[in-house]
Amino acid sequence: MTTQIAVKLPDELVSEIDRLVEGGAFASRSQAIRSGLEAMVAGRHRLEIDRQFHDAAARHPETREDIADATRLAVDAIRDEPWERWW
Repeated sequence: MTTQIAVKLPDELVSEIDRLVEGGAFASRSQAIRSGLEAMVAGRHRLEIDRQFHDAAARHPETREDIADATRLAVDAIRDEPWERWW
């Protein structure tokens, strides 16, 4: 399902959108505007996830034991890789 929304845009912005369409970046004005809105919404979602992560990390900070475990697991994972000799 789609919904058509009428918006008013400044002439300068419409000219920029038209240049993008003419340059082949987008097939139409609608596609350009839709793509821009999708990018903005995705960016807002990423910011929300970052905020939630930050809040959770502040509520439950890593302990020395957590860091030691993570380090040990990383070293073990690297050691277990079948590295090819490149020299």
